[in-house]
Amino acid sequence: MISLTDSQKIGMGLTGFGVFFLFFGMVLFFDKALLAIGNILFVCGLSFVIGLERTFRFFFQRHKVKATSFFLGGVLVVLIGWPIVGVVLEIYGFFLLFRGFFPVAVGFIRRVPLLGSLLSLPWISGVSITSSNESQIHPIPFEFSFYD
Repeated sequence: MISLTDSQKIGMGLTGFGVFFLFFGMVLFFDKALLAIGNILFVCGLSFVIGLERTFRFFFQRHKVKATSFFLGGVLVVLIGWPIVGVVLEIYGFFLLFRGFFPVAVGFIRRVPLLGSLLSLPWISGVSITSSNESQIHPIPFEFSFYD
């Protein structure tokens, strides 16, 4: 089991509440207040989990400037009061920021007993979330890649 510090435990709670508020805000027809609270809790929770310096290094890398501007711009637009436009910007920025994590997450999900068998179904296994280098080694006819 992974041991977490107290600040990381607080960060996990804040991030979890942030995701809950974001989801609940979208379910309630893009409620501005819930989305704003969810955004603030998610970013603060991420800072607590990985640390403030590593959070800044993650968001402000040179090759992630576009992704960071879309994500944080979406947070700002939600806080200003245009929730639908802000959420669209955030989702696009989120996928650009965390695109390197998706193959790792799919690999982990494939090891989970029930979910792994679902991902092995023919119409689902045809869609692959891999990097372009892996697709040259194992060609798949229908490839979905988050890499440019």
